[in-house]
Amino acid sequence: MTETLQAADIVRLVDHTLLKPEATHADVDALIAEAVELGAYSVCVSPSMLPLVLPEGSELKIAVVAGFPSGKHTSAVKASEALEAVASGAHEVDMVIDVGAAKAGDFISVEEDIAIVRGAVPSPTVLKVIIESAALSDDEIVAVCQAAERAGADFVKTSTGFHPTGGATEHAVRLMAQTVGGRLGVKASGGVRTIDDARRYVAAGATRLGVSGTRALVEGADSAAGSGY
Repeated sequence: MTETLQAADIVRLVDHTLLKPEATHADVDALIAEAVELGAYSVCVSPSMLPLVLPEGSELKIAVVAGFPSGKHTSAVKASEALEAVASGAHEVDMVIDVGAAKAGDFISVEEDIAIVRGAVPSPTVLKVIIESAALSDDEIVAVCQAAERAGADFVKTSTGFHPTGGATEHAVRLMAQTVGGRLGVKASGGVRTIDDARRYVAAGATRLGVSGTRALVEGADSAAGSGY
């Protein structure tokens, strides 16, 4: 039962994220130290922050965004950005689709965009596809997830966290999970702030979580446990 997932279980699903434009290399160094301390799965950063220095013996993964946050870059630019990131040590790439193409019903272009990035960074690099689910209808969410699967993506991801329509919802995560049927992972990102949020998204089908306030999430869980709630 997801209600019994402890904070440590949740944190192992977390991409500990820092994508603010004003982030410095010192901020990223602190992010890495915090991720290691808390037991996060990865850190997720902007490509200009690479290369990163991880503690010796650390199993922490490095995720980097591409085409972020608008997705309005050309496919060639996204592919080049992803390739450079992997060459600089990234294990995972979180790319943003052209949401406008999805809204126009041009899912062939969406698929081709993803496929070009996939071709630039083949497995074992993990490719996550950010679909901005809050900006899409249910039918569009399904179609984009299907396009991502056909293009060879490893994950579909709800949100950049920067779009004005909002971030993850349980409904979108559940629909995405039903569409990919366990063949792809599902990452809930944008608005995952508490342990209860995290548990709800995992219950809906999320297999990875994008969280910037990971310490607050953990400390909130610890505080609740200590108070008997």
